[in-house]
Formats: sequence, structure tokens, C-alpha cells
Amino acid sequence: MSAKQVFNYGSDFLTASKALEISRGTIRGVLNPDTRMKVQESSRIVGAIALADKAVYGINTGFGPLCTTMISAEDTRKLQENILKSHAVGIGEPIDEELSRLMLVLKLHALAMGYSGIQENTLDRIIWHLESGAIPVVPTQGSVGASGDLAPLSHLFLPLIGLGKVHYKGKIISTEKLLKEQGLKPIVLAAKEGLALINGTQFIAAHAVKVVSRFHNVLATADIVAAMMLEGLMGSARPFDEQLHLLRSYKGNQHVAANIRNLLTGSEIVNAHRDCAKVQDPYSLRCIPQVHGASRNAWLHLKEILETEINSVTDNPVIFSEELTISGGNFHGQPIAMPLDYACLAASEMGNISDRRIYLSLEGNTVAVPRLLMRETGLNSGFMILQYTSAALASENKGLCFPASADSIPTSLGQEDHVSMGSISGRKALQVIENVEKILGIELFCAAQAMDYHAPLKSGKLISAIHDFVRSKVVHLEQDQIMYEMMQTTIDLVQSGTIVKLAEASAVKEQLIYSTAFQTQFETF
Repeated sequence: MSAKQVFNYGSDFLTASKALEISRGTIRGVLNPDTRMKVQESSRIVGAIALADKAVYGINTGFGPLCTTMISAEDTRKLQENILKSHAVGIGEPIDEELSRLMLVLKLHALAMGYSGIQENTLDRIIWHLESGAIPVVPTQGSVGASGDLAPLSHLFLPLIGLGKVHYKGKIISTEKLLKEQGLKPIVLAAKEGLALINGTQFIAAHAVKVVSRFHNVLATADIVAAMMLEGLMGSARPFDEQLHLLRSYKGNQHVAANIRNLLTGSEIVNAHRDCAKVQDPYSLRCIPQVHGASRNAWLHLKEILETEINSVTDNPVIFSEELTISGGNFHGQPIAMPLDYACLAASEMGNISDRRIYLSLEGNTVAVPRLLMRETGLNSGFMILQYTSAALASENKGLCFPASADSIPTSLGQEDHVSMGSISGRKALQVIENVEKILGIELFCAAQAMDYHAPLKSGKLISAIHDFVRSKVVHLEQDQIMYEMMQTTIDLVQSGTIVKLAEASAVKEQLIYSTAFQTQFETF
């Protein structure tokens, strides 16, 4: 067995995929000797400032509107513990455990850069939480994304001082019980540590990591499912011609058009109607590159913004030396809140156009494909009501698309008079993506049914392999029956990434091209 890949907190470049791998334990995050020296020096500087007479925010002063209130050297430790207690005011169901793990990973990386004054043993304890699987319980609601994610980060780090709760071995237990079982004592926080732990954008950024990952799968799956529906409805391949997209050369558009061309390679169905009298298709077929491509571009923007965010120092104040500490606004969530809202809209549009293709498949306007996707309707309603579900999901998404970052409510007695609401941006984006996964699963179900009616004609080898696989899981229908379990099966195929993996594996097996000139930008994160 090969040694596990190592990521050096504070010095290596972090990406969304690496953050996920560290959180899942497939990559091991460590503090190398150079990083430990930087952390030790930053901690020493903070200790020296705490003993001096000069007021430095958060080190020897109170917080927020209490920034002019001096705190004695002997009370600085109590101050740090108090800030965790007083700011742990989140409510709602706990966020997904993986999101909590991602928050730990992202915070470790930011603190290990050596500008936060954190103690080395505090970082080691956070690493212990990750590696032992004792993952803090963090409520969903309570962050306005201003001084970062104050409430959720407070809950994330209550266990350091022996408080709060953790996920452990499939249960939620008190930290006090866990530490007693493990023979460990709470960390005694030094000056500024409480502030360093809870100032930052790690709640927003953890959601953005999940958005980048799940949206990537949605985009890749949507191209495949759309190509299947194009085949089922005998749509034209002409709108995907490379020459056309060179005249409007957005990267996303070109990438999607190339994907569709690759997926349709060798299609008997395309060849069978190449010279038909139909002039053009509805937009939901003809404009797949333009619509899917625009969402691809939005995803790429979020990915690039996120990489800057998760490789940045986002707490406050920032420690450069004993002479230079800067109390600024690197914790403000606006730089990532706005791209998350953009991504939320982009994801919603993927569901919107997918629902339109589902509707098209029911109209009965394609040769050999019956109305409502069943030969005998009247007694049978066919696939009519599936589109009700996709319409409901698409409508729900539209309601979730109002940009959270368009709002701001002053907090902290007016000291924090403009806030990003980025935590809501991240949560909404994930909700929308989950709905789109469901819509695409329904489209996959309908597209497979439509394609059946063109037998014995087949699509190319890539689409045929996917169609055959879907048919091995869900049968062709010619009579009404309960369909929600079948729908869930195809939704699971979308959410698990199975459809994309199958296309990639089939391309390798058949020695077919399934890549584009923009692979580096759109296929890595």
C-alpha cells in the first residue's frame, strides 16, 4: 500500500478537491517544521503585545463596539474563553458532518499561515479532532457573514475549551464526556486565540467547496442527459458545430458543444434524420451550449474565487510584527457571497432548461415517440405527472435565487454596519443544486424512455452504454404504475456521479474522445 499523500497546512496550495480529500481522510494534513516555527513566532508576538500598554484590538481590548475597553493582562485568557461562549448562539439543525470537517480543514490552513497568533498546541488539538473523528456540532443558522462566520465558528471551537457537542462514532455526545473518555484536558486559550478562531469565512467557504464539487457533477451530468434527450427527440446536431461556437467564443459554450459532439459520435439516430425537413429545434435543445455554457462559466468563476478565499488569512487583527498589527476587514464575506449567489442562479437555470426538455419529451411531436411517452394513453396517464414534479422543483429554485448578498442588516451596535449574508448564499446554493440533481434524474428517466422508441437504431457508444445501464436499473414502461421509486433510482444515479463515471469509463474502453480543449479549466477543481 502506498503512503498517504500529505498536505502541508499553511504552505501548500489548497483547492476544493484537496479540502474534500483531507476532510475525508484520503489526504493527511500536517504542520511541517517551517510552519510550526511561523506559528510559534506569531504566538510569541501576541504574547508580547498582551503585556504592553498599547491598545491592540482583540488582544488587550474588548470586541466589536467594546474595542476601546482595555483588558488587563491577567484577564486576556478569560476574554478569549468568553468570546467563544458568548458568540455560540447558532440555532437550527446541525450542518452536515462533512461541512463541519471542511470548516476545520479550512480554518487550520488559514491559521497555519502564521498571521493569527494561534498557539501550536491549539492547532494540534484541531488536527486531533479531524483525525479522531470527533467532529464539532455546528448549527445551520446564525451567521451574517460579517466578521466572518462568528456564531458557527464559535460552535466549531467550543470543544477546544471542553464545551459544546461533537459527532463521534455515529452519535452526538458532549465534549466533556469525550475528553474524559480520551483522557484529555481542554485547551487553555492564550491572548487573541478566541478571536482568531471565530473570525473568518470558513462556514461560507465550506459550503462553497461543496457547491463547487456538487455543481461540477451537475454540469457534467447535464450535458450527458441533454445529449440523451436530444437523441430521444431526434434533435439536430448542427447547433453544436465547432465553427458556430468559435464566433461567440465563451469557454463554457465551446466546452459544452464539444462535449455534445463527443457524446453523439457514431450515432445511428443522428444519421437517420440528418436530411429531414425540420428547420430548427426549440431552444432547450438548440441552445444547450449557450445555457449550459453560461452556467459552466459561473462555476469557473466561483472555483477561481474560492481558491483565493481558502488560501487567504481571513481573521482579525492580522499580526505582522510587534510593531505592526492591522485591524482590517479580511473576514468580510462579500468576495465569496456574491459568486455563490451567481452560482445559485446558474444552477437553477440548469434545472429550468432540464424541465423544459422533460416537457418537450411529452408533447408527442417527435417521429416514433408517443405522446406522454406511452403508446396507449387515456386509460394511462403515462409520464405526464413526472413533469409536475420537475416544474415544482424548478419553481422552488426560482424562489431561492434572490441573492442573499443583496441584503445587509447592521449588527454589533452598528460597528458591523454592512454584512454579506454569505452564509445564506452558500446554504441556498446547495439547496438549489440538490433540487437540480432531482430534476436531472427525472430527465434521465424520460430520455431513456424516449430513446427506446427509436430501436433498433442506436446512439453512439457512449450514450448507448449509459442508456443500457439505466435500463438495467429501471425498466421501460407501457402501463401506469407507481414511479417514485424508479425516479429515485435515476436521481441516485445523478447524485452519486455514476452517469459521469460511466461515460468516462466507456470512452476509455471504446477508445473514444471524451475531452475538450477546455478540460483543464472545467474538469479539475
